[in-house]
Amino acid sequence: MAIYLFSYGTLQLERVQLETFGRLLHSSKDALPGFKMESVEITDADVLAKSEQAFHPIAIPTGNIVDKIDGVVFEITAEELTHADAYEVSSYKRISVTLASGKTAWTYVSAEYV
Repeated sequence: MAIYLFSYGTLQLERVQLETFGRLLHSSKDALPGFKMESVEITDADVLAKSEQAFHPIAIPTGNIVDKIDGVVFEITAEELTHADAYEVSSYKRISVTLASGKTAWTYVSAEYV
Protein backbone atom coordinates (compact mmCIF):
# COMPACT_ATOMS: atom_id res chain seq x y z
CA MET A 1 0.00 0.00 0.00
CA ALA A 2 1.32 3.42 -0.97
CA ILE A 3 2.11 5.97 1.73
CA TYR A 4 1.57 9.54 0.63
CA LEU A 5 3.06 12.58 2.35
CA PHE A 6 1.86 16.08 1.51
CA SER A 7 4.42 18.86 1.83
CA TYR A 8 3.89 22.60 1.64
CA GLY A 9 7.24 23.59 3.13
CA THR A 10 10.85 22.67 3.66
CA LEU A 11 10.49 18.94 2.92
CA GLN A 12 10.38 20.08 -0.72
CA LEU A 13 13.97 21.37 -0.51
CA GLU A 14 16.56 19.08 -2.11
CA ARG A 15 19.00 19.50 0.80
CA VAL A 16 16.32 18.57 3.35
CA GLN A 17 15.27 15.52 1.33
CA LEU A 18 18.83 14.26 0.92
CA GLU A 19 19.63 14.71 4.61
CA THR A 20 16.28 13.37 5.87
CA PHE A 21 15.58 10.54 3.41
CA GLY A 22 18.94 9.92 1.75
CA ARG A 23 17.42 10.52 -1.68
CA LEU A 24 15.43 13.00 -3.73
CA LEU A 25 11.71 12.28 -3.65
CA HIS A 26 9.46 12.23 -6.71
CA SER A 27 6.53 14.61 -6.28
CA SER A 28 3.33 15.73 -7.94
CA LYS A 29 1.44 18.95 -7.33
CA ASP A 30 -1.58 18.85 -5.07
CA ALA A 31 -3.39 21.04 -2.54
CA LEU A 32 -4.69 20.83 1.02
CA PRO A 33 -8.22 22.25 1.29
CA GLY A 34 -9.57 23.74 4.52
CA PHE A 35 -6.23 25.09 5.77
CA LYS A 36 -4.30 28.36 5.66
CA MET A 37 -0.57 28.85 6.03
CA GLU A 38 1.24 30.80 8.73
CA SER A 39 4.84 30.57 9.93
CA VAL A 40 6.60 29.23 13.01
CA GLU A 41 10.07 30.03 14.31
CA ILE A 42 12.38 27.01 14.37
CA THR A 43 14.98 26.75 17.14
CA ASP A 44 16.02 23.10 16.73
CA ALA A 45 19.69 23.17 15.61
CA ASP A 46 19.43 20.03 13.45
CA VAL A 47 16.38 21.29 11.57
CA LEU A 48 17.97 24.73 11.14
CA ALA A 49 21.11 23.13 9.72
CA LYS A 50 19.11 21.09 7.19
CA SER A 51 16.66 23.78 6.09
CA GLU A 52 18.83 26.86 6.58
CA GLN A 53 15.60 28.71 7.45
CA ALA A 54 14.62 30.11 10.86
CA PHE A 55 10.94 30.36 9.94
CA HIS A 56 8.97 27.48 8.43
CA PRO A 57 5.44 27.46 7.05
CA ILE A 58 2.81 25.76 9.20
CA ALA A 59 -0.74 24.69 8.27
CA ILE A 60 -3.62 25.99 10.38
CA PRO A 61 -7.08 24.41 9.96
CA THR A 62 -9.83 26.86 9.02
CA GLY A 63 -12.71 24.53 8.26
CA ASN A 64 -13.40 26.69 5.21
CA ILE A 65 -13.20 24.59 2.03
CA VAL A 66 -12.28 27.64 -0.08
CA ASP A 67 -9.03 27.99 1.88
CA LYS A 68 -6.23 25.83 0.53
CA ILE A 69 -2.50 25.35 0.69
CA ASP A 70 -0.66 24.44 -2.49
CA GLY A 71 2.13 21.92 -2.25
CA VAL A 72 3.30 18.54 -3.44
CA VAL A 73 2.60 14.93 -2.56
CA PHE A 74 5.36 12.34 -2.23
CA GLU A 75 5.03 8.56 -2.31
CA ILE A 76 7.30 7.29 0.45
CA THR A 77 8.03 4.18 2.51
CA ALA A 78 7.00 3.55 6.12
CA GLU A 79 10.63 3.98 7.16
CA GLU A 80 10.83 7.33 5.36
CA LEU A 81 7.69 8.46 7.20
CA THR A 82 9.51 7.88 10.51
CA HIS A 83 12.40 10.00 9.19
CA ALA A 84 9.93 12.78 8.34
CA ASP A 85 8.50 12.52 11.88
CA ALA A 86 12.00 12.93 13.30
CA TYR A 87 12.63 16.02 11.14
CA GLU A 88 9.49 17.88 12.25
CA VAL A 89 9.64 19.79 15.55
CA SER A 90 7.02 19.63 18.31
CA SER A 91 5.09 22.59 16.82
CA TYR A 92 3.85 20.15 14.17
CA LYS A 93 1.53 17.16 14.45
CA ARG A 94 1.13 14.56 11.71
CA ILE A 95 -2.47 13.95 10.62
CA SER A 96 -4.22 12.13 7.82
CA VAL A 97 -5.92 14.41 5.28
CA THR A 98 -7.78 14.20 2.00
CA LEU A 99 -6.07 16.27 -0.68
CA ALA A 100 -7.70 18.15 -3.55
CA SER A 101 -6.78 15.22 -5.83
CA GLY A 102 -8.76 12.85 -3.58
CA LYS A 103 -5.63 11.09 -2.29
CA THR A 104 -5.40 10.34 1.40
CA ALA A 105 -2.04 11.54 2.69
CA TRP A 106 -0.15 12.35 5.85
CA THR A 107 0.82 15.95 6.47
CA TYR A 108 2.13 18.05 9.32
CA VAL A 109 -0.07 20.78 10.76
CA SER A 110 0.04 23.06 13.78
CA ALA A 111 -0.08 20.94 16.94
CA GLU A 112 -1.79 23.86 18.63
CA TYR A 113 -5.01 23.38 16.63
CA VAL A 114 -5.38 19.58 16.48
